Amino acid sequence: MSHVMNTYARLPVSFTRGEGVWLWDTEGKRYLDALSGIAVCGLGHCHPRFTAELQAQVATLVHTSNLYGIPHQETLADRLATLSGMDRVFFCNSGCEANEAAIKLARYYGHQKSIDSPAIVVMEHAFHGRTMATLSATGSRKVQAGFEPLVSGFVRVPYDDLEAVRRVAESNRQVVAVLVELIQGEGGIHVCSEGYLKGLREICDAHGWLLMLDEVQSGMGRTGQWFAFQHAGIKPDVMTLAKGLANGVPIGACLTAGHAAELFKPGNHGSTFGGNPLACAAALSNLAIIEDERLMANATTVGDYIRDQLRQRFTGVNGVRSVRGRGLMIGIELDRPCKGIVETALAAGLLLNVTADTVIRLLPPLIFSRKDADHLLEIIIPLIQQVLATPQPVAA
Repeated sequence: MSHVMNTYARLPVSFTRGEGVWLWDTEGKRYLDALSGIAVCGLGHCHPRFTAELQAQVATLVHTSNLYGIPHQETLADRLATLSGMDRVFFCNSGCEANEAAIKLARYYGHQKSIDSPAIVVMEHAFHGRTMATLSATGSRKVQAGFEPLVSGFVRVPYDDLEAVRRVAESNRQVVAVLVELIQGEGGIHVCSEGYLKGLREICDAHGWLLMLDEVQSGMGRTGQWFAFQHAGIKPDVMTLAKGLANGVPIGACLTAGHAAELFKPGNHGSTFGGNPLACAAALSNLAIIEDERLMANATTVGDYIRDQLRQRFTGVNGVRSVRGRGLMIGIELDRPCKGIVETALAAGLLLNVTADTVIRLLPPLIFSRKDADHLLEIIIPLIQQVLATPQPVAA
């Protein structure tokens, strides 16, 4: 019996090594990784330069704590600020911690404005994490069930609906911020419409709210830009990052700009491990490699190719509702639950997953090539056809 707490419905496989876009299990079987650790390993596995630079840092210094200056942390903050146009960076260890920092910042901002019970507008089907505050901000009753009472102070509206946000602005004087994903990853790879972010920016500016963007899954080059908000030509007040920031080494970040940048003071927030020398060295190496190897352009080209091929094959096919996404965030929505495809793909040597019950989610490494994409398509198209050919249970 394993003494690991039973919090995951794990697949019947364990991996022992990786190289590029490939993983090998304990039996020596090879798998094409089209999930990259859930949008984490953008450089794939065991990238030679990343490995060497990480080894050098492990041999030099791993951790000291935030009681002291951390040069790598300062360098990484400068680099992220340059890439994003943001002003300040708080480092933590995960996406939910980054979102917790954003939520705390918004509440602190509200109290500075003499608002007793600051509220944050959040979206239906959103996912922001599993801590109590981020769980409460998340728009999934399945994830929240059993953990009540939830944290108060969140006002939920439909995603991609500016009018709903405007109605909140007219009726609720406690609101201080909007927290939104640019692409809802766990919610089913939903991409907001053209103009949505600009509209949110205008509403926030008009009412003195913070625009807070959760880029935990969409950031770090995955959509073809460093950050997905850069496609829209706006800038947030707060942005959160994690997953792809350090290619598998745990790190999160909460970035702030403008009037949000100087809100936190010593003692308002902190982290023991956040931004330690090892994590920051990993992130710096990752950023440099993404830039040097032009991986954002690759994400655009290869992602567009995969979606185009899937659309050519499945447009008009009964059972396939949509093929969508941006860059190497790809969702294939079916008209039925399709969780079984995860195990059939595993048997065929392909790693993917299903989110929102009906959406096949692909998050390949940013190094994915056209050849890798063709191999992926050779496997996944017949698997989708198999799902569509399986008779659905008749409702009672």
